[in-house]
Amino acid sequence: MPKFVYTLLMYLVALLLPLKLLWRGLKQPEYRQHVGERYGFYSQTAKAPLIWVHCVSVGETRATQPLIQALLKEYPQHQLLMTHGTPTGRETGLQLWQQEIASGRVLQAYLPVDTPGAAKRFLNHFNPVLGLLMETELWFHLIDQAKRRQIPVAILSARLSEKSARGYAKLGDLTRNGLQQLALVVAQTEADAQRLQALGASNVIVCGNLKFDVTPPADSAEKGAALRQLLGKDRTVCMAASTREGEEALILDAVQNSDILLLLVPRHPQRFAEVESLLKARALNYVLRTELAQPLNEDVQVVLGNSMGEMYAYYAASDFAVMGGSLQPLGGQNLIEAATMGVPTILGPNMFNFAQVTREAVAAKAAVQMADISELATQIDTLTRNAEKRKAMSEAAKEFALKHRGTTQRLMAAIEGLLRK
Repeated sequence: MPKFVYTLLMYLVALLLPLKLLWRGLKQPEYRQHVGERYGFYSQTAKAPLIWVHCVSVGETRATQPLIQALLKEYPQHQLLMTHGTPTGRETGLQLWQQEIASGRVLQAYLPVDTPGAAKRFLNHFNPVLGLLMETELWFHLIDQAKRRQIPVAILSARLSEKSARGYAKLGDLTRNGLQQLALVVAQTEADAQRLQALGASNVIVCGNLKFDVTPPADSAEKGAALRQLLGKDRTVCMAASTREGEEALILDAVQNSDILLLLVPRHPQRFAEVESLLKARALNYVLRTELAQPLNEDVQVVLGNSMGEMYAYYAASDFAVMGGSLQPLGGQNLIEAATMGVPTILGPNMFNFAQVTREAVAAKAAVQMADISELATQIDTLTRNAEKRKAMSEAAKEFALKHRGTTQRLMAAIEGLLRK
């Protein structure tokens, strides 16, 4: 794709963006806030050298937690700017860094649409000394404008599936030039590194997956135990974690003849009402997490996890989990959180966004992966009936998560090198 075609597409995106924000804002009013930032107009200003970290949504924001902690500690003379692409990502950042944001040590903003003008306004306004893009966010005008200003930009914890690599390859020189303008690319795995190098990245190193270094909130186990008291200690609790469109129905079909309690946690909060409508349509006896104040009656079949910020507590209250995003061809969701909490996990056949960690988790016997979705009911039944297997998988999951820690230290060493330059 020639760069001028990409530029025209970005201007079209900018032109249609208000309609998208208005539409999304019907279900999630936060989309109608801070609209000016989407075009590179900001009110808050930096008062110290600024390190900019971009984490588009909830998953990336949570994954940056150990890195942000390390940056705040190692560079006390700097401010940090966290940019996001979604309101839920921004809200997650606020929950994690409320005190630092209140004190001004951490700033938050939306990253603007990638037009030349918006990219210039963003960089002129904040003038960061370093830009860190989490996972694989390639914004070609922003990278180009940063290069012109001699602002080093790196991609950290980069992952690139074969499918995504094929998509970027179709952009030809646009992708190649963008990757070559980066000061550093830090890949999660050797396979990710090889795919990025094949696309044109030249300065690539491998540091592992930052998500392994995320520490659950200190009260996660306590909150999980309190939640489990409400769910019932004598019931087997299966958590459907971060489910996405079309997956809830598949899971409900798989457990319809089971006596387990299903803790159903949709990935996106704007779908809570949709999933509740599905439960009503199936005439299931369910309770909303936000209304759960007394121990459940035994006839309750489903608890709908419609709260925010409780994922670790949900895992701590569960006997095992089914991973959302993997039952449909959506690439899967983060299984590391489950492993960290020692929760045995059933993975669907579509974990291509987490291919390496999936292979390693299965090899470590921390998780099982289905070859086909038709196995779901059998896998759920096996773990429901076999407490010893759940216990063995739980121990394996904890050991697996602990073994892969240490990425933050390697990233900080790479960041130090960039700042020295």
